Amino acid sequence: MATQGARGRSGGRPTLEEVAARAGVGRGTVSRVINGSPRVSDATRAAVEAAVAELGYVPNTAARALAANRTDAIALVVPEPETRFFTEPYFSDMLRGVGSALSDTEMQLLLIFAGSDRERQRLAQYLAAHRVDGVLLVSVHADDPLPDMLSQLEIPAVISGPRSAGEALTSVDSDNYGGARQAVEHLIDRGRRTIAHITGRLDVYGAQRRIDGYRDALREAGHEVDDLLIEPGDFSEGGGRRAMAALLERRPGLDAVFAASDVTAVGARQALREAGRRIPDDVALVGYDDSAIARHLDPPLTSVRQPIEEMGRAMIDLLLAEIADRRPAISRGLDRRQMVLATELVARASS
Repeated sequence: MATQGARGRSGGRPTLEEVAARAGVGRGTVSRVINGSPRVSDATRAAVEAAVAELGYVPNTAARALAANRTDAIALVVPEPETRFFTEPYFSDMLRGVGSALSDTEMQLLLIFAGSDRERQRLAQYLAAHRVDGVLLVSVHADDPLPDMLSQLEIPAVISGPRSAGEALTSVDSDNYGGARQAVEHLIDRGRRTIAHITGRLDVYGAQRRIDGYRDALREAGHEVDDLLIEPGDFSEGGGRRAMAALLERRPGLDAVFAASDVTAVGARQALREAGRRIPDDVALVGYDDSAIARHLDPPLTSVRQPIEEMGRAMIDLLLAEIADRRPAISRGLDRRQMVLATELVARASS
């Protein structure tokens, strides 16, 4: 018998029915083999696989997803303005980790910005239509309604960094508390005594934990915690510059700064240089993230490395597990899972 190759009897793409006829089995049996079901004998599986090869049959993944009530799509939702996403290395590193974890799957990744009320409304309508199988939430603030909306819609979701210690959604984060302690302990070991902290956005739980680590490291070393050495920032360069200027005005004798991000440290460095302060001779400077920025500054920036790409990969692993169970962990009554990955201080010339 001559094989038909990649074209079926109708002259078009081979169909599931043609594979079934060639293998001498029913259509449902072919479907089970293609979808990897164990409820098929070895002989039947071999016959179906041979028919697939002879006909050049390619499964219609869209139809399979529809039949399984799946979309084979995951949304990476960023409730921030696009400008912040494209200027902060944290987001590109996270996207790289997520993308590498998905590369061996059939899942498509959708990048969705939800930084405004209008964008959130549009996202709510999109998710309510169940057009994705799961959601990754990155950079979520304490009052953000998106996590609760996902829970109500029973869409599997994983969040990068919990909103609070009582976060209900599955989350992946770095050890913000421990990382801040490492930074401050390093500065104390270098003989610094008046150590300031430029915070991240205070409605972000990770930023709150970094303040806690900063305070506790000072206390345990016998240093007084001076609230006038703590200045709110927003993880941005401009925020770092403004915060550093305010700190110098209040505490001109400060000799070290721990910034809540490398981008913030860049702004702090500008303000220090404008004030005639040398780094590290007059003021030591430590950032957070250990991004490419840290290595390229002059002098190179000491920074706390958080494994951002690994966090992205871990988020995908947890989300795919929830999708496989077809429900978010919270709706199954499971204990919440909060994965915390270790940080590491990378010492460079700025301290």
